Amino acid sequence: MSKAVSKATDLLREQILAERWQQGEKLGEAELAQILGVSRTPVREALTRLAGEGLVTLAPNRGARVATWSSQQVDEIFDLRLLLEPAACAAAITQLSKSEIDELEALARDMQRMGAPGTDRDFVKMAELNRQFHSKLIQASGSTQLLTTLTSVTHISIAVQNYNYYSEEALARSLAHHHEIVAALREGQPDWVESVVRCHLYNARTAMHHRTQGRIPHAAEH
Repeated sequence: MSKAVSKATDLLREQILAERWQQGEKLGEAELAQILGVSRTPVREALTRLAGEGLVTLAPNRGARVATWSSQQVDEIFDLRLLLEPAACAAAITQLSKSEIDELEALARDMQRMGAPGTDRDFVKMAELNRQFHSKLIQASGSTQLLTTLTSVTHISIAVQNYNYYSEEALARSLAHHHEIVAALREGQPDWVESVVRCHLYNARTAMHHRTQGRIPHAAEH
């Protein structure tokens, strides 16, 4: 992948995950090229790659749009993550170096800071840090097939995951889970890792149910 395509892909993915565009919104190549500061060719290739990740839909004569997901599809995505991700994260124990675990801990600390109540709270940056945290864990599983499958469904679930729909209690649990996952990795306890990751995913799925039901919890009011 050329540097221009890589840059366009990463920036577009980040913006989609940050909900710069709504689900179903059209993504014009010319506008994106101007926003990203690249030509239309790398934008076109980036959209194709993101379509492969499930974040974008491409249709003949209709162009590209941000993908849309029904409540049932979101449930199916979380079911798949619950089936695969806890074991994948547990498998990462034997692959992660101390410095890599330190990096995960730094991400957990940054998320804690971004999610703290107050004017500096930044859910957009938090979502990107969350993506990095889970991506690092999945990559360390050592399984190419798991990496391919989970990378796609993780991106989709994070794209529909908006921390504004978390209650303060659910947000606190989510942030604490990241720290506990790191602690379990340091102790080399795969069962502990699996248990925390599973709780973490159930917590996220419950928050997404609140979103689809139109409930506005406490965290959105701060």
